[in-house]
Amino acid sequence: MDARTQESLASNEVGSLISSGRVTGTEVYNVKGEHLGTIEHVMIDKLSGQVGYAVMSFGGFLGIGEKYHPLPWAVLDFDPAKGGYIVDLDKKTLEAAPIYANTSDPSEWDDRGWRGRVDKYYQPYV
Repeated sequence: MDARTQESLASNEVGSLISSGRVTGTEVYNVKGEHLGTIEHVMIDKLSGQVGYAVMSFGGFLGIGEKYHPLPWAVLDFDPAKGGYIVDLDKKTLEAAPIYANTSDPSEWDDRGWRGRVDKYYQPYV
């Protein structure tokens, strides 16, 4: 695949499909319209091919003290008018959610117990 084709695929949307490159950097808001964070990347289940989580940066200032929140993909709704994702979560709920720090190794993903805690925490919001 040539560079022009790769660039086109990375920057385009086709119907209901969107490139992961377009998801990265997308803003996240709560239903009150408050800015919560930005999608840093998505986690894709290798077996099913489905997006499992969007990892959102939250808090901090200029990248210092920033935490990463793995949000189950099902809690996000895209709002074309905002050009971002909406979640029915407030800041207090996010502050208590499972996180990993910017400086830590996200090896928690290998721990099924940790992933289970993430899923259980967000179960009421899915």
